[in-house]
Amino acid sequence: MKIAICPGSFDPVTYGHLNIIERSAALVDHLIVAVFRNPNKHSMFTMEERLDMLKETTKHLPNVEVDAFDGLLNEYAEARNCHLLIRGLRAFSDFEYEFQRALLLKKVNPTLETAFFMTEGKYSFLSSTGVRELACFGGNVSKLVPPYVQQVIEAKFKSDKSEA
Repeated sequence: MKIAICPGSFDPVTYGHLNIIERSAALVDHLIVAVFRNPNKHSMFTMEERLDMLKETTKHLPNVEVDAFDGLLNEYAEARNCHLLIRGLRAFSDFEYEFQRALLLKKVNPTLETAFFMTEGKYSFLSSTGVRELACFGGNVSKLVPPYVQQVIEAKFKSDKSEA
């Protein structure tokens, strides 16, 4: 069975993420979309919210599993009996960063391979950071995220305003 892991913070999941997930899921038997905690980033959404958004937006893909992990990606991959990582790229600057990470992981675990997927051009500008910033100032994110994710974003900002 060909198993791959598509790791990310998915804070929130965007159409760019889904483009990579859908295309890579078509090439493997089982794709694990793994949400990780990045201690270097302040997340807008809780782990549970990110898992929920991913589960809802990937439910049409029967071979996709959504999971969460803490710690080292190579250890998570080993625990899941996986030797293939999927990394999405938007621009050359993404490649440079991801290439260095892939080389480091290869040094730590020589059996772990990384495949790079370029997102479709129409999503090359799209990032979770941009979506969060736009949403923070009341911008329309409907063309950037799936409808369910838009609902979660709107609910998040309504609850934040009512708490203020």
